[in-house]
Amino acid sequence: MDSSIEDAGALPPETGVAAEAEPVAVVAPGGAPAAEAEASGVVAEASGVVTGTPGPGADGGVAVRPPAAPTSLSPSRAGDFMQCPLLYRFRVIDRLPEKPSEAATRGTLVHAVLERLFDAPAVERTAPRAKSLIPGQWDRLRENRPEIGELFADDPDGERLARWLGEAERLVERWFTLEDPARLEPAERELFVEAELDSGLRLRGIIDRVDVAPTGEVRIVDYKTGKAPRPEYAEGALFQMKFYALVVWRLKNVVPRRLQLVYLGSGDVLTYDPVPADLERVERKLLALWEAIRQATETGEWRPRPTKLCGWCDHRAHCPEFGGTPPPYPLPVRAPGSLPVEQGRMGPD
Repeated sequence: MDSSIEDAGALPPETGVAAEAEPVAVVAPGGAPAAEAEASGVVAEASGVVTGTPGPGADGGVAVRPPAAPTSLSPSRAGDFMQCPLLYRFRVIDRLPEKPSEAATRGTLVHAVLERLFDAPAVERTAPRAKSLIPGQWDRLRENRPEIGELFADDPDGERLARWLGEAERLVERWFTLEDPARLEPAERELFVEAELDSGLRLRGIIDRVDVAPTGEVRIVDYKTGKAPRPEYAEGALFQMKFYALVVWRLKNVVPRRLQLVYLGSGDVLTYDPVPADLERVERKLLALWEAIRQATETGEWRPRPTKLCGWCDHRAHCPEFGGTPPPYPLPVRAPGSLPVEQGRMGPD
C-alpha cells in the first residue's frame, strides 16, 4: 500500500485523471442536500442505526420503522458486518436503539463546525471564527436530536459539559495546523452519494468534503476526531475512503486523484492515491460481503464475533456471548432447498 503522511494544502500535480471532470454533484434522494437530508432521516437510512428514543409518529404514538431486509450498503454498515454479523443484524434489521456517546457526539459537532466554516469568506476562516461556531452548532445538534441531552443529564453544574466542549475546541484548533481553509474551496460538503452496481447492489454514504482542482482532479477528504491508526492498521482505515472512491468512479467515471484522512485527535494526515485496480478489488470485496449478508438475511443465521470492541457495544444484553437472547427474528426465513433471491436485491426499494 502506497500511503503517506503529506502536506494537505493542495492537490498533487496532474497524473492522468480526466482533466475536465466536473464537480461531484450528487444529492440525496428527492434533491435534498446532505444537511437537509440529515434532518429528514435520509442520513439515518444511510447508516441504519437508530439512536436514542424514537420520536412521535403522526398519530402521536412512537414512530418506529418496521424491520426490513437491507437494500443498500454503506461503509459503516459494511464495517459492522465485518466486525460482527450479529451487530449488523441488531443495527440494520432489528434497528435496536443505541445510546449516544460523548465521543461520537463530539465528532458530529466538530464535523458540523468544519462544514459551516466554509460558509464564511476565505479570509474569515480562522480558528477563532471556527471556535465561535461551536455553541450554535451544539444548540442545533441538541434541537435536532433531543436524546443527546441524556449525555449530560447528571451534570447539573455543567463542569463535564464545559470540559467536553473544550475538547471539541482543541480538535477544531488542531485542524488549522493540518489544513488551511483559506486556501480551500470545496466543491461539496457533507455530500450524500449513492450508486448502483451492475449486480444491483446499492452503495451509499456521506462524504465529508470533495475538493476539485482547476485541472479537474478530485480529492475526497474525511475528518476523524480520533487518532491515526498504526501503520499495520492503515488499510482498514482506508476501506471507507476506497468505498467512497468506488461510488464516485461509478457515478462520474472519474477515479479520485487522492483520498485523504485528517486525524484531528493526533494531528496526522493519511493519504492514498487510488488506481482502478484498487477500486475493482474493493468492488469484489463488497460483492462477496453482500452475498454473505444476503445469506444471513435469508437464513436468519447471524453469528456473534467477540472481540475487544464488545466492551463498547450497546447490545450485550441481547448477545449470546454475554448470556443474552436476541429478539425474535423479524424476517421470513428461506426454507431449505428453496432458490435464493437475485443477488443485490433483497427487499423492496
